[in-house]
Amino acid sequence: MQLSRVLEQQIAVFGESGSGKTVLLSSFYGATQEPQYLQRNLFHVIADDLGQGARLHRNYLGMRDSARLPGATRFSATSYSFSVKLRDGSDVADTKARPFDALRLVWHDYPGEWFEQDVSGPEEAQRRVDTFRSLLGSDVALLLVDGQRLLEHSGEEERYLKSLLANVRNGLLSLKDDLLADGKPLVEFPRIWMMALSKADLLPHLDVFKFRDLLIDKAWDEIDELRKVIAGLVEASDALSVGEDFMLLSSATFDAGKIKVTERVGLELILPLAAMLPFERHVRWNQAWQIPGKVAESLLNGAGSLAAALLGRKSTLPGPLGHLMNLIGPDVVDDAVKLVGDKLRKMNSEAVAKQEYLAATLTGFRMDLDHGEEEQILLRSRR
Repeated sequence: MQLSRVLEQQIAVFGESGSGKTVLLSSFYGATQEPQYLQRNLFHVIADDLGQGARLHRNYLGMRDSARLPGATRFSATSYSFSVKLRDGSDVADTKARPFDALRLVWHDYPGEWFEQDVSGPEEAQRRVDTFRSLLGSDVALLLVDGQRLLEHSGEEERYLKSLLANVRNGLLSLKDDLLADGKPLVEFPRIWMMALSKADLLPHLDVFKFRDLLIDKAWDEIDELRKVIAGLVEASDALSVGEDFMLLSSATFDAGKIKVTERVGLELILPLAAMLPFERHVRWNQAWQIPGKVAESLLNGAGSLAAALLGRKSTLPGPLGHLMNLIGPDVVDDAVKLVGDKLRKMNSEAVAKQEYLAATLTGFRMDLDHGEEEQILLRSRR
């Protein structure tokens, strides 16, 4: 039996207790199981752990049908793996020639309590270190800003924001000695730290630009200090973005006795972000700076295959050698990064018409990110 080839992307989600991480994850996964989602997209999202998938789906159904929120998870450090499998329909030749068969999203949920209070003893301290090590392969970190807490601190938002950022900064500092073997900076580490407003439905007057401006006005010094701490953990700290990307997230709207799960904000950008943002950013960084070999290799791992898939390039020679000779190259990567605007939309339409579902999905993901910016719920760094 031939095993499917999978391109894995990881995302780490940080937020204080009560910031909505479990509700976000449940709403994200549950929505992908709705018939409307399945009809609208060229892929299925499948939980690799059936038990986890059932729990998340049950959480979602509890919100949708009974206005029941998921129970709180305290000190629960869990990783969730989802496979994005293409819909049947591509011809056999296309399937054999494409660079990979499926995407996998690994979502790391880091307990907010570990940023807010001391651990209870050596065993929990080690578990905290081990948990953080498990997410070092993530390219993107979402740092949740709780919309409820902002609302409670209206007019003095800096009190909450400074506390949040100081807790994250101090939490990372407390892990530094355990994470850096012999004091050497890390090659693998989340390098894109996006500020995300959770429960954005509570603050409808904030678009992503106003959210950015609020953070810069009220807490820029703390964001800068967090960036310096993270820069002290990684090799090649130029290849780092902290507090330069912003997004709005809302799992649903909440009325008296009713949770409207169809009124979401930003959740359908999670897959496109995980799949495409690191590719775009890492290639741009590599072109702009002389990045050390190990770091460049880590940042560009999989970039050739992703670029080839995005462009619908196929191997004309058999076997792995054919893929290496025909797919991987700086010209292919450069062409893929430059694929924007009308050219991107044309390629997406052609891929859909030809039932080249991998290229159609990836070009669709890039279009989704562009649409998110047009809707002012996403703001990507241009650096």
